[in-house]
Amino acid sequence: MDPFAQRLLQARQGGVPAAWREGVPADARQAYAVQDATLAALSATGGWKVDASAPDAEPTCAPLPAAGLRADGARLHGAGWGLRGIEVEVALRLGLDLDGSAGPPPLEVLQSAVAAVQPAIEVVETRLQDWRASPPLAQLADLQSHGALVLGAAATLPPAELDLRQLVAYLAFDGQPVASARGAHPVGDPWRLLAWLAVHCSRRGQPLRAGQVVTTGSCTGLLFAPEGARVEAQLHGIGRVGLQF
Repeated sequence: MDPFAQRLLQARQGGVPAAWREGVPADARQAYAVQDATLAALSATGGWKVDASAPDAEPTCAPLPAAGLRADGARLHGAGWGLRGIEVEVALRLGLDLDGSAGPPPLEVLQSAVAAVQPAIEVVETRLQDWRASPPLAQLADLQSHGALVLGAAATLPPAELDLRQLVAYLAFDGQPVASARGAHPVGDPWRLLAWLAVHCSRRGQPLRAGQVVTTGSCTGLLFAPEGARVEAQLHGIGRVGLQF
């Protein structure tokens, strides 16, 4: 196993955080290989996270361990929740396999493959030493700093009507508002992200499958919840979701 992947796994099992300066991946290809090795030792793939820093930026992604997908109201206790980074996101649950081996699927294929739109909270965590100073490639290798994905009930909104450019997102800690934003997603187009992911996953030998969840990046930015906080999020027209630390 890749030594960096081994250090990340040891950190997940209660060991010391991984010293990224001793083996940061040289490029995205190596970071994705570390992701694959990590996930192979954890659990099946329950879904994927994909995002980009700007509308025309190259996306990045990470597989989500099935064991880390949680239902609304999840309680996350213990030493593994040190950062408690919170991102309010839109998740797409696939009802059909999505093949990108021939190139980006057209919009109508993407939209027909999505069975449901769901509100989600991604919990950002790390297995890295000095996370705030760590380079993007180290974070990418560490499943893009993924801790858990808490999913709310499926929305009545048809997938084709999803518009992140107008979406209003709200976040509160212990009942106190900490974020309220309209159209704050950095890309605004979930279908571009999903099309890129379909191609990437097919080339990676892990094509997108029915039942998997794809979460599409933060609509509020990254905020950090206090220890023991009750976290509540709302995406207008989609639904509510919450968790308890």
